[in-house]
Amino acid sequence: MPIGLRHLARIVALQTLFELEFAANSPDSVLERTLKVKALVGDGATFAGELVHGVLDNQEQLNGTIKRFATAFPMDQMAPMDRNILRIALYEILIDGKTPAKVVINEAVELAKEFGSDTSPKFVNGVLGAVVSKDKERQNQID
Repeated sequence: MPIGLRHLARIVALQTLFELEFAANSPDSVLERTLKVKALVGDGATFAGELVHGVLDNQEQLNGTIKRFATAFPMDQMAPMDRNILRIALYEILIDGKTPAKVVINEAVELAKEFGSDTSPKFVNGVLGAVVSKDKERQNQID
């Protein structure tokens, strides 16, 4: 799947998850509508769906990781866009594992530039970098 298509799928997932924070709608109906608006079909739509459902199914674990690595920013005070960018990236890095962490971090920073505040890219990069660094440290102890 081309990089541009995966980026668009991440945008669809981000916009879907963002809306779900504020409206008690069905995840599938929000995702379907967002896919139509973005004209995303096929592999891109499948990837977006995997991200949305992966984040929702693992939200408690993802939130726990965010709380551990962003201690200065309580979840309820964190910008919802930043929170969802982190959830998507952490899902891809820690649970899905199909995309190299460096690629996921770069994509998350790009999303933060597109949809977050001026400080979002640095914040997202810092949290994800700390998670990956700690995960590598843990892997080295196991090996």
